[in-house]
Order: sequence, then C-alpha cells, then structure tokens
Amino acid sequence: MPTHIKIIVSAITLVVGGVFYFAESHYGETTLGWIGAGLSVFMVMAMWLFREPGRRR
Repeated sequence: MPTHIKIIVSAITLVVGGVFYFAESHYGETTLGWIGAGLSVFMVMAMWLFREPGRRR
C-alpha cells in the first residue's frame, strides 16, 4: 500500500477511535471506550509494522 494512503487510513482510523471513545465515555461506558480506542491504535500500529503479502522476486 502506498505511504500516502497509509497515512490517510491511519488518520481516519485514529479519528474514528477517538470519536468512539468520546461517545462511549459520554454515555458512561468508559471501559468500552478505552477498548475501542486501544483497538484503533493497535490497528494503525499493525498496518505500519507488517507489510502486505505479495509475490517475491
């Protein structure tokens, strides 16, 4: 995946995780909000650490 697309997807994922945390903590489910925010951070880290499978030359 090209780097500029990774940056865009990372930003969207982190924004959605932050909104999810804010919404859940607003309704009193702070633990679920932390789980969702942590999952979004984990997804971004995994996307940058592990490369896509493909053909080897």
